[in-house]
Amino acid sequence: MALDVTIENLSFWFGRQQVLKNVSLRACQKEVTALIGPSGCGKTTLLRCINRLHDLYAGASVAGKILIGEENILDAGTNRVELRRRVGMIFQKPNPFPHLSVFENVASGLRLHGLAYGRSLRERVEACLRKAALWDEVKDFLDRPGALLSGGQQQRLCIARALAIEPEVFLMDEPCASLDPVSTMHIEELIKELQEEYTVIIVTHNMQQAARISRQTAFVLHGELVEAGPTAELFVHARDSRTEAYLTGKMG
Repeated sequence: MALDVTIENLSFWFGRQQVLKNVSLRACQKEVTALIGPSGCGKTTLLRCINRLHDLYAGASVAGKILIGEENILDAGTNRVELRRRVGMIFQKPNPFPHLSVFENVASGLRLHGLAYGRSLRERVEACLRKAALWDEVKDFLDRPGALLSGGQQQRLCIARALAIEPEVFLMDEPCASLDPVSTMHIEELIKELQEEYTVIIVTHNMQQAARISRQTAFVLHGELVEAGPTAELFVHARDSRTEAYLTGKMG
């Protein structure tokens, strides 16, 4: 079940360096929200806060709230393993488990969370590969290592792996950055389909990609949310001059 993601007055520090400054943003269920902005502006940090990957870094601290539905996932009692099941993450570089087969890349999470066994397991793996638009390309060699697939296929395998454990939210950090145009097209079409069932938040440097796939776009600069709004409106009538400068290439 897709749920809204509501960020309220979020600030984040690496040691003494403040990376995010009082960010408030709502990503609606069954929509794609794109995070744009120059390199180093805090987009990826913001994305990673939503499934608490920042907890993996010494010296990191955070203030504010991140609500998935009505639950504040920054509360101390949050089960982080369960949170990362509910919030799937797709990274810039495809990261299939290199020593596992195509089948086992998808099945491993199902087994870990006790979601399927035996025939049900095989059916769920097939269903996830189909939903990731990969089944027809891999059905004859499911026992081969996932790492032997092409870059675009590996990224779709990672999406199938995330789909298998029934997330509510998909986070995507530049998922097409290392892919060729044809593979990028496949991933973009898949993202459009995912939004029919999930909340999707994507970091992208590609303005055309944000325009093609997102319902909402948020512009981040120097750790601050400058503005957010419907993509079609923001790209034509940005309210803030800094947003307009970035969208028109006057700001790198």
